[in-house]
Amino acid sequence: MGAAPSQLAETFDPVRLSGRSAPGPLVLLCEHASNRVPAELAGLGLSADILQSHIAWDPGAAAVARAMAARLDAALIESTVSRLVADCNRLPDAADLVPEISETTPVPGNRGLDARGRARRIAMAHAPFHAAVAGLIEERLAAGRTIAVVSVHSFTPVYRGVARPWHVGIVHDADRRMAQPMLAGLGRLPNVAVGDNRPYAPSDGVYYSLARHAGTRNLPCAMIEIRNDEIATEEGQRLWAGRFYDILAGMGYAARKGAYRQ
Repeated sequence: MGAAPSQLAETFDPVRLSGRSAPGPLVLLCEHASNRVPAELAGLGLSADILQSHIAWDPGAAAVARAMAARLDAALIESTVSRLVADCNRLPDAADLVPEISETTPVPGNRGLDARGRARRIAMAHAPFHAAVAGLIEERLAAGRTIAVVSVHSFTPVYRGVARPWHVGIVHDADRRMAQPMLAGLGRLPNVAVGDNRPYAPSDGVYYSLARHAGTRNLPCAMIEIRNDEIATEEGQRLWAGRFYDILAGMGYAARKGAYRQ
C-alpha cells in the first residue's frame, strides 16, 4: 500500500472524482478514503500515529476501490477528508458524525463542538461529498444510463477488544439485487469467511450514503467491507480488487470483457 495521505493540508479539494465519463454502469463510493485533516483543525489534537490508524480512515479501501474502478470502467467518488472531521457516511444529525470519542480514543478537537462548529465540519467534508455523488448520479440518469452504486470500506480485525472472524462482509438493506449475487460469489471463495450484514448492518447507522443516493432512486446498491489486514499490502489490495472484479463482471457490471489479472 502506498503512503497515507498527508494529515495536514492548507487547501485541498474535499472530493476526488475519477472516471466521470467512464462507460461502466457502476458508481463506486469511498467515504473513508483519506485521513487528511484540514490545517485549521491542527490535527484535531491527535498524534500522527493515531491519524494513521483505522479510526481516522479505512486503510486500504481507496486502493481497492481505485483498482476496481480501473478494471470495471467505473466512476469513483472519494472523500479526501478524515472521517474524524465529519463522517460522510453518517446522517448529518448523527451523534457520531463528529465523534468526541472514536472507538476508545478521545478526539480533543471534536470536544464541545457547537452548532456553528458542526455546520463548518459539514461544509468541509460531508456536503461537498454528497453534492458530488448526487450530481454524478443525476447526470447519468438524465443521460438514460443504467446505474448501480457500491460503497467500498475496510474494518479493523479487533473492535473494542472483540475479534472479528470475517474476512469480508456485504452490507445491504431489504433490496438484495446487488448483495445476493455478491454474497454468492464470495461464498464460493475457498477459506474466506463472509459476513452477511456483518460486521455492520444498516441498523448501525452506516448505510447513509447508499440509502440517500441509491435507495431513494431505487438503484441497486451494496456496501463492501474488507478486513483491513487483508488489504494492508499491494498484493492484498490487488487480490481483493480482482475478486470483486470477477464477481461484479459476472453480474454484468464491467464495461469490457476480459478477466482481471493480478
